[in-house]
Order: sequence, then C-alpha cells, then structure tokens
Amino acid sequence: MDKKLRVGVLGATGMVGQRFVSLLENHPWFEVVLVAASERSAGKTYEEAVGGRWKMSNPMPEKVKGLIVQNINNIEENASQVDFCFSAVDMSKEEIRAFEDAYARTETPVVSNNSAHRWTEDVPMVIPEINADHLEVIEYQKKRLGTTRGFVAVKPNCSIQSYTPALHALKEFGPKQVVVCTYQAISGAGKTFKDWPEMVENVIPYIGGEEEKSELEPLKVWGHIENGRIVNAESPVITAQCLRVAVQDGHTAAVFVNFEKKPTKEEILDRWARFSGLPQELQLPSAPKQFIQYFEEDNRPQPVLDRDYERGMGISFGRLREDKIFDYKFVGLSHNTVRGAAGGAILLAELLTAKDYIQAK
Repeated sequence: MDKKLRVGVLGATGMVGQRFVSLLENHPWFEVVLVAASERSAGKTYEEAVGGRWKMSNPMPEKVKGLIVQNINNIEENASQVDFCFSAVDMSKEEIRAFEDAYARTETPVVSNNSAHRWTEDVPMVIPEINADHLEVIEYQKKRLGTTRGFVAVKPNCSIQSYTPALHALKEFGPKQVVVCTYQAISGAGKTFKDWPEMVENVIPYIGGEEEKSELEPLKVWGHIENGRIVNAESPVITAQCLRVAVQDGHTAAVFVNFEKKPTKEEILDRWARFSGLPQELQLPSAPKQFIQYFEEDNRPQPVLDRDYERGMGISFGRLREDKIFDYKFVGLSHNTVRGAAGGAILLAELLTAKDYIQAK
C-alpha cells in the first residue's frame, strides 16, 4: 500500500479504544489521525484525556499523545478527516446504532467492536477466517443507508472466539449439540484489578447478556445471505454459562460437543492443525500464521502462558478427550481484548481493505 489509510478511533479513551490505539502503532496500512470521545474529554490532548487511566501494558504511542481529542458528536467534521473509523463507544445500544449509521452516511465505513449492530440483518458480523463471504451483504446495507462507500461491519462477542473456530474447523462432522462454559477475564468488562479490587480471588457466576450472545452469535456467523439479509444457521444447538473470573486477560472455555458423524481424535487434531482462512491466504498484516494451536499437556492452555499466542490473534486448545455423555470435550482460550475485540476488528478492517470495501477518500 503506497499511502496509509487515515483512521479515526471513536471512544478512544476507554479500554478497547486504548487497545485500538496500541495495536495500530506502526501498522503498515493504517494510521490513527483522529481520536474522539465524549464531550468531557474533547479539547484535551489524548495523553491528558486518558491521564492515569492508561490500561495497556505497553506505553502510550508517542504519535497519539498530542492528538487533540474530538467530540464524537461532531460527526461531519470528524468524518471529513478520516478514510474510515473504528468504533468502541460507550452508549446505549439504540444510541450506538444511530451513531454508527450516521458516520456511515457520511460515506465513512465504520468497523465496530460494539454489540449494537450485531443483529442488524444487513450488517455483517465477521470472524475473518470463518465467514468472509458475509461481506457481500454490505451492498444491500448501502442501499438502505443511501451510501456508495459508507457502511457498518462488526466483529462478534469476545467470548465466542474461544470455541467457535474449533467447531467451525469440524463442520464436516456436523456439530449438533454444544455445551460451553466460559471463564471470562475482567478486561472484558473494561476493568483492571486496580479499579475492580472486589474481583481479586473472586468468581462472579453471571455476566449480563453474555450467555445469550454465546449461544446465538455463532449461528449468525454460520448463517447465509438470503434476500439481502443474513439468515442464522439452525444448528448446532448451543447452551452456555458465562462466569467472570480473577484473570486480567484471556477468556477460557470448557466445551462439550456431540456430532452427527463422530470424528476420531486424530481427525479432530488434523482439522485444527490444517485450519486456515482468507486472512492467511491474503497474508493480512494482523493475521496469525497458524490460527489454531493444540497442547498435548494436561495443564494447557493457560491465560498467563498462552493468551499472547500469535500476538494474541491465535486460538489455543487442549484437553481433547472423549466424554461419557457427549462425543468429546476440550478447553479453548483466546485473548479477549486482542482477537476478541480490537485486534479482531483490525483484522476485519484489513480484510475489508484487501477486498476494496475500504478505500482512501
């Protein structure tokens, strides 16, 4: 790419916004030229607006420290300065939908980390290795919005990354019933132990809305386009429990699955080892070279040891074995704020760029 695309980060001062800013440092295709947040942060430098709330382990990138934070509600003005935006805003779902559509109508593509548009039928919700074909629905969305280049695309919930790729790699065997229990890190709530001390040595057996997302979002990812909308897959049937645990980063999943045609353990491991998708074929900058890794050790994967596999963009599995009730059970792990949030959205933006949905204005 001769010239980097100009990027805006909407909701740049929150945890996911910070992760966007951090991951986009020195990106070969994209350059952050605009950071936007609420009115209380507008007018300050990014460094001043974030203050002591920088939650990343690496330092704040020098290039963004002096950027003046813009008011996210100055839509036309902000949109005029960028080629596309990442959205990580903190509003009600209704407000987010209206807000992202408004940016899209300025002919500015929006790649969103938010859940608000995940169930809009003409908005693709994409794990790039799994359902890149869903980008085709964007043309129908543009007709609804009245745009030629503006649209909204979203990434799925962070927790489903820890098990959906494993099941997708085994689609030929017909997964039909899935029980999943996710053990989710506190960064999924935008927190650290410093600002959520009651989570130290604790487990909270409820995360609002998370179980519904875990059960239903994979079905949209596995769905198909029909009459200008995405129709959900009918199977597998998924039931989920989601717990918040005393881990900073990394969502773990315990998965039990029945198949229409039960594979051998060797077949499962072979499909996981060979699984790749369009991001690997296109060699996108953020794509993991090896999407899935499997551990033979009984005590892996572990968040502290394995969440940063492939710079946090790969998925780890372990403890695959036959079960007394289900065909198989296994454990999965993904980095929730990299692959599951900002990193997954950046990979989606790279795919959209490679497929010419995102271009310089």
